[in-house]
Amino acid sequence: MQTKSTPHVAHPGTPQPLKFGCCSADEPATSSHTHAHEQTQANGASDAESSHSHHHHADGPGWWRLAIAGVAAVSAEALGWWAGAPGWTVAALALLAVGLSGLGTYRQGLRSILRADLNITALMTIAVTGALMLGEWPEAAMVMVLFAVAEAIEDRSLDHARHAIERLMEVAPESVWAQNAQGEWARALAVDVQPGTLLRVQPGERIGLDGRVETGASAVNQAPITGESIPVDKQPGDPIFAGSINGMAELHYRSESAYENSQLARIIHSVQQAQASKAPIQRFVDRFARIYTPIVCALALVIAVAPPLLLQASWSEWLYKALVLLVIACPCALVISTPVAIVSGLAAAARHGILIKGGAYLEQGRKLVWVALDKTGTLTQGKPQLTDMLVIDDAVDAQACQRLAVLLAQRSDHPVSHAIAALPFAGSGDEVHAFRAIQGGGVQGEIGGSTYYLGNYAWVRGELDQSTGTSSGLPAEAMHIQRLEAQGNTVTVLASREGVLALFAVADTLKPETQEAIAQLRQLGVRTAMLSGDNQAAASSIGQKLGLDAVHAGLLPDQKLDAIKRYMAEGKVGMVGDGINDAPALAQADVGFAMGVLGTDTAIETADVALMDDDLRKLSRYIRLSRSTHAILVQNITLALGIKLAFLALTIVGLGTMWMAVFADVGASVLVILNSLRLLQK
Repeated sequence: MQTKSTPHVAHPGTPQPLKFGCCSADEPATSSHTHAHEQTQANGASDAESSHSHHHHADGPGWWRLAIAGVAAVSAEALGWWAGAPGWTVAALALLAVGLSGLGTYRQGLRSILRADLNITALMTIAVTGALMLGEWPEAAMVMVLFAVAEAIEDRSLDHARHAIERLMEVAPESVWAQNAQGEWARALAVDVQPGTLLRVQPGERIGLDGRVETGASAVNQAPITGESIPVDKQPGDPIFAGSINGMAELHYRSESAYENSQLARIIHSVQQAQASKAPIQRFVDRFARIYTPIVCALALVIAVAPPLLLQASWSEWLYKALVLLVIACPCALVISTPVAIVSGLAAAARHGILIKGGAYLEQGRKLVWVALDKTGTLTQGKPQLTDMLVIDDAVDAQACQRLAVLLAQRSDHPVSHAIAALPFAGSGDEVHAFRAIQGGGVQGEIGGSTYYLGNYAWVRGELDQSTGTSSGLPAEAMHIQRLEAQGNTVTVLASREGVLALFAVADTLKPETQEAIAQLRQLGVRTAMLSGDNQAAASSIGQKLGLDAVHAGLLPDQKLDAIKRYMAEGKVGMVGDGINDAPALAQADVGFAMGVLGTDTAIETADVALMDDDLRKLSRYIRLSRSTHAILVQNITLALGIKLAFLALTIVGLGTMWMAVFADVGASVLVILNSLRLLQK
């Protein structure tokens, strides 16, 4: 049976090859690649730390330490409200919580202050130091623990990046069947095979290297590499890709490139490049801290020094006012507003089946301008189904055609035949005799004493012309076939020796919720594009049904990545995919979304967000939640600053006292916590 093969597209510019080293039989081929990638990730981490100091992977606390710190902080908070609790107990619990969860952050904050880099960790250090100096032990503990939890969630994303590469390494087999100089077949490491070597792949095996078919015919599942929804029939001369899965017939093919230049290696290289070039995200509170902290410190210095020098006022009086100002401006409420809001937002997302791998990606959702989506398995079901049946011979009714087609299809292992075999029909007791399967063509058999054919049109037409000894030119059914294929279908023909009886159109169908999901994105002002490895007809048909803003078909993984880069010139871009071929684009996009059920491990590891039930309607919920989280953050900062400014005015006119300053700080912290918890109801 014929399926439409995406033409081989030359890779636009060969990337620097990966260093695939040779290895012994007892040393995994992935070891050298994983080591190289870990080195890349280490360099990337150091770059991120230099430009975005809140990433503290090296000295961040483990989860067990965070758990103990959390218990200690909550206990300190509870004892703090109990009038009879010994003060030293509260202080000891608070210091334990700070020590377990925040020493790394505290050290980074001190280094940032010494470098005059007043970022979020500097702000954090000032907040905790101020709270401890004022004896607000529980507050210092809760601020540090909540901040550490939020940071730990974000830091896990680097681990996922490393696992994504490890998964990719497992896609292609380490060894292949190769023909040696003596014409004998023997297993050889894929990394050692030279271009031009004749290779063999058995039924059901993964193809080890890129090449072209020499002998044999089979249907090859190229979904891991190109994302095509239906296996592609391969004949001599057709290209095949490493990592693809061979069908039920043996193929001999000649390798065209070394392992490090295969399409799969290019995917791995693209993922590495995308992850290395993806700039660290600077959070809203980071940007605010760089403005707020120096202004407050400068203002306190002016209040302490200017009046005594210029107005001969009392040094002690204005130093006290400057200290009150620092306490009022103590950024505990500002610092705590971010982790509480982010953790609440992440929890709300998880409750709806949206797994977000860090607060930074939750914040990015509100900025998305484009969402690019893979087709197969993302917009569609990911498996062929019958979409149309058209009876050509009026002398045969539809029920009889369906019965004949199912009887023949049940004997075939082709995915298109599986879709036809799933059709219901009334059993008649007929059996198929003299059954014959022709790779790349179809099947034939005798039913009730007559010979019938089920397969692609070119093969069926050839069989009919051969049986009659004439050429029928362009029969009427050809027009129907062209129409069905233009709608993205793969057409299978049922015929007898007298002529074509019926046409069966098979295609990958839309998921039930897809149209609603795209409509919701449109309402939010987000434009949508399809990036598909499938053929143009299939992609255009789906794009037209959904009303997508752009459709790109026949794309290889590196071409999907290039498309993402072009869209990123217009603003923030999200990418939704489920396969290995989507991994480079997922890594490059500002926010990568993976399908959590049907998605491959590589896609889930590479992505920043996983939709745990594969429901695309969760995209709009994620964007709305991101916008709500940002609104809460702005409200928190406005609330905290408003309270502080009010007490600051009282201090400047001489009415502010230290206890009022402490009340302003603690009160603002409580209010921003309560406001942040509203996200749990989203």
